[in-house]
Amino acid sequence: SVSTSPSPTRAMLTARSKRARSAIASSGRGCVRAGRRPTVELTATLGEGDALDRALSRAGVSRSDAREAARLVADTTALDAIPSGTRISLTLGRRPARTQPRPLEAMALRARFDLAVSIARVGDGLVLTEKPIAVDETPLRVQGLVGASLYRSARAAGVPAKAVEAYIRAIATRVSIGRDVTAADSFDLVVERERAATGETRLGELLYAGLDQGRRAVRLVHWQAAGERSADWFDAAGQSERRGAASMPVAGRVTSNFGMRLHPLLGFMRMHKGLDIGAPYGAPVFAMTDGVVQMAGRNAGYGNFVKLAHNGGLTSGYGHLSRIAVPAGTRVRQGQVIGYVGSTGMSTGPHLHWEVWRNGQSINPRGLSFASVARLAGRDLAAFKQR
Repeated sequence: SVSTSPSPTRAMLTARSKRARSAIASSGRGCVRAGRRPTVELTATLGEGDALDRALSRAGVSRSDAREAARLVADTTALDAIPSGTRISLTLGRRPARTQPRPLEAMALRARFDLAVSIARVGDGLVLTEKPIAVDETPLRVQGLVGASLYRSARAAGVPAKAVEAYIRAIATRVSIGRDVTAADSFDLVVERERAATGETRLGELLYAGLDQGRRAVRLVHWQAAGERSADWFDAAGQSERRGAASMPVAGRVTSNFGMRLHPLLGFMRMHKGLDIGAPYGAPVFAMTDGVVQMAGRNAGYGNFVKLAHNGGLTSGYGHLSRIAVPAGTRVRQGQVIGYVGSTGMSTGPHLHWEVWRNGQSINPRGLSFASVARLAGRDLAAFKQR
């Protein structure tokens, strides 16, 4: 009979061919594993309150390299001054053994607003290179109409919330924000600004606060006189003035006065021991003058409530807040934000209930009158005018 099976020679060749292909494939896979990722590129992020060496160690950098890199960066800038969220580009080399961390080959980060640094391995050590970043410090000037809300108009014009609050505090030393400022008035602010050549912008403190009301203009410069612990707002003549009677604690309109009234919720006549000031929900509420936070928290019908103790037996209260911005025991200055308008407690809508006591007795807030004036002289005045 005739056999149709492959000849022994052909079968042997086929088997050998299969084994060879399998060996080559296995060898290829082995080569890929052995040579896989000789270096690794990754990005680490510095967390809130984090230490640079700990962030590097978490990313896989050996402990000794992490400490050395942090030491090199510390020679250029304080490590705790590097802001959280800073991204760190890393290149890690081949592991000397599978159980050991990869060595640091290269690293780059923004150490300061005006400085980037890079670290590279040279021989057995790490070397840092500084890369200064040019920064333009021309201040930012913003002008616009007050409109329906001074705070919202300034924010819409691009002024940071912190600078708007500082502006309102400054202007409030000369005029009443709620009573004297109208929609047709114009605001004028100058804010510290740094613009890096790499494109980033950083805004700082308010430097100048102006308000044009047509019939009069307020122009104030932030200045710290020699020997003073803090800066204050001075006009062109070098005079600083701070008033208590002139400024309401929120920009809005009085919707209910001090005195007897028909309570809107209870439905009977009752003494209203303060002023109700209608204002947008979330609008900042300011301290009427310097003081200490006596109470900050929930207070029955007042809702979220802040109570301040002032000199001369005066105490002031601020009710129905949506949010409280200061804890009890804090010392505050006139115009400092202490909370935000809300409708907590016994309230029909967003507004501020402002109440004032003198020696424990409720008084009409509109009847208050207190002011302090400081004037620069001599070298302080000369230095101020040179600026």
